[in-house]
Amino acid sequence: MNILRLPFLQKLALAVISIIGIGYLMSLGQSILAPFFLAFLMAMLFLPFATFLERRLRFPRSFSTLASVFVLIIFLAGLIYFFSTQISGFTNDIPKLRSQFTSVFEDLQQWVSRTFNVKIKEQFDYIDQGVGKILSSSGLILGFTFGIFSSGLGFLAFFILFFIFILNYRRILNRFIINVFNEKHQNSVMEAVFEVRVMTKQYIIGLFIQIIIVSVLTTILLSILDVKYAILLGVLTGLLNVIPYIGICISLLISCFIAFATGTVSDCVYTAIGYVIIHAIDGNIVLPFVVGSKVKINALFSFIGIIIGEHLWGISGMLLCIPAIAIIKIVFERVEGLQAWGRLLGEDQKPDKKKRKYKISKNITFEEKD
Repeated sequence: MNILRLPFLQKLALAVISIIGIGYLMSLGQSILAPFFLAFLMAMLFLPFATFLERRLRFPRSFSTLASVFVLIIFLAGLIYFFSTQISGFTNDIPKLRSQFTSVFEDLQQWVSRTFNVKIKEQFDYIDQGVGKILSSSGLILGFTFGIFSSGLGFLAFFILFFIFILNYRRILNRFIINVFNEKHQNSVMEAVFEVRVMTKQYIIGLFIQIIIVSVLTTILLSILDVKYAILLGVLTGLLNVIPYIGICISLLISCFIAFATGTVSDCVYTAIGYVIIHAIDGNIVLPFVVGSKVKINALFSFIGIIIGEHLWGISGMLLCIPAIAIIKIVFERVEGLQAWGRLLGEDQKPDKKKRKYKISKNITFEEKD
């Protein structure tokens, strides 16, 4: 049966059923598929390094894989060490932050009392009710925190194992992907595999560059505003910025809270304005030149992908949704009958400004030149 010749409604029904089935399977296999996909992306990034060790230095495949894993673990350990040292300094200043925040909070209470005629006792009653609800669900909070910690360790373990297997058996996997399709489609499959590999490597490199630029800009901003923990907040902003649209908002709230607790309301306002400026620079200058040229996904489906990724895989889904959509777009553009879907995921192509043609009638065409 040729699916391309089916009526539109039947093709639409098959597509909807397939999407629901694939989404359900992805949701069930979150603990395995999410670290596997992240390991695949990182393996594509380390592939040139492993190939260099094998071809130039004559390393065996297993040694090159272990060397790549060693470099990856050093990077992760350095990142964890940085955050642990920064957070330890933050915890030492918690009593001071608490006293400063209490003072600012009392001033805010006085302002609310004068402006909205709400007595301080009534404000405390509202706060006590909210705190009581939070404390009543403390068991759920502890269970949720433990679940995140345990799942994070499991995610890291699966990620490292999948990273080793993908790098070590990459030729077998590549040969399987090519041979599983019909021989007449092998050229298109090889092109798609090559483009996915190049796109993945360039996208992750561009993402690292974006993280560094945003972290430096944010650190400079917070240092100028004399906000405490500028380096910690700057690096955290750069990492959270990997999550499009949502990450910058979360980092903005965290930085504004620290600025409010350690300074004045004006510091909080200036911090928010600075974050808006950095986001504008990142979205209009950094992202198009560093990352946008690697992954051409329009903003609509990027945002939809973030929502679906969070629903399926949580935070890891929000991080992995953009490269996943980019890979889907590359595949769609090379499958007959799915090219329109690939163009739908991509950016709007600008028309040729040199010449514009307008069809007036069947035999008359008007050509406008700029």
